Amino acid sequence: MATEAGAGTTPGTGRPARPTGSLSAWEGMSRQYDYWLTVLKRTWRGGVVSSFLTPLLYVVAMGVLLGGFIEGDPDRLEGATSYLAFVVPGLVASHAMTIAVSESTYPVMGAIKWHKTFYAQLATPLAVRDLVNAFVGFVMFRVASACAVFMLVIAPFGVFATWWGPILAWLSQVLVGFAFATLVFAYSAWLRSEEGFGLLFRLGVIPLTLFSGAFFPISNLGPVLEWIARLTPLWHGVSLSRMFCVGQVDWSLVVLHVVVLVTLTVVGWFLAVRNLDRRLEV
Repeated sequence: MATEAGAGTTPGTGRPARPTGSLSAWEGMSRQYDYWLTVLKRTWRGGVVSSFLTPLLYVVAMGVLLGGFIEGDPDRLEGATSYLAFVVPGLVASHAMTIAVSESTYPVMGAIKWHKTFYAQLATPLAVRDLVNAFVGFVMFRVASACAVFMLVIAPFGVFATWWGPILAWLSQVLVGFAFATLVFAYSAWLRSEEGFGLLFRLGVIPLTLFSGAFFPISNLGPVLEWIARLTPLWHGVSLSRMFCVGQVDWSLVVLHVVVLVTLTVVGWFLAVRNLDRRLEV
């Protein structure tokens, strides 16, 4: 009888046991399609400026206007024939990071702490894994669409060396988004207060944007800071995106970049599931 009374509850808590994955990963995501479609319909207008207009202004200001004063030396610009061709791939990779971080901070905290969407979703057959998968999937849709539009708009400027380079560069930018979305989701699920997001943006996003090779070669930082920059996730994405765009591809380096970003994505996903599961038990 004691065993039957305890069935369906979490050991030691008396709370109803949470689903552990009775649905397949695909089914768990597809059941949330209507919800995320509604979210997109209600929020897409607010993301137009930050996702499309702002980065284009960056390109015009930094690449076209400022770039006109910088000599296009391929030896100093990692194979790019102009500063515009150098800065665009890095800007788009950095933009992928920014969107992934922005969409994985306050929205995650809100779903846990303020409007408690995650708790409502867990009252259904969905598991924590399904919540993470659908959330990251939505973030990646935002990242992929923003980067695709960015690359299409820039194409007429003649900054791409091959027709296939921008496609692979776009995939690398999506991979950057995946890595940051999962890692930041894990961080947001671990935080108890939104005050920690200020630290993330000030000591994480801004330094990565400025010192990961998006605006200038990291060799300009000096030997020590250059190697520190090489250890950052964004540098791998910037380098990968730029190699494909300018047509100077080192395939051994490509493999290294992909392995690092995929590893970070997998680690971030497991941490996100674990941290969210622990957080929702409180």
